[in-house]
Amino acid sequence: MSQGDTTGRKGTMPDYQSLAELRYQIRRFLHFSEEAARKANVEPRQHQFLLALKGLPENMRPTIGILADRLQIRPHSAVELVNRLSKAGLVRRRRDRDDGREILLETTPKGEAVLRNLSLHHRAELQTAGPALIAALQSVLKAVEPRPGQGTIKEQQ
Repeated sequence: MSQGDTTGRKGTMPDYQSLAELRYQIRRFLHFSEEAARKANVEPRQHQFLLALKGLPENMRPTIGILADRLQIRPHSAVELVNRLSKAGLVRRRRDRDDGREILLETTPKGEAVLRNLSLHHRAELQTAGPALIAALQSVLKAVEPRPGQGTIKEQQ
């Protein structure tokens, strides 16, 4: 396939361009997020952990295993994060009332304040960066929409 091929086949330059733009927009937002966390005196992963903990769906228990899965990290890495967050006074462990063997996690008032401040900054940034991120995502989604006579991507593979 030549570099100028734009026939809509799998792997064309417009597909690469839309994927690259989406990745760029995501990376820009993540860079903002990482810098905002550092300015708030927490590491980016600690901020992610606090957000995952506070934003956990109601039907999920705030355990190390669940949070490790939500962050796509290994449980021992989650334990290290909790240790650092706990030492900083941002998270605390407590035993489950029904099953004393299970340890549940919760944010402390200090952790809530840090997360609230960071979330306000993130929402403000998304007001600015959000439209470009949405446009990049829409461009990628258009590239994967089945065209008449082409079927779905899975059917093409």
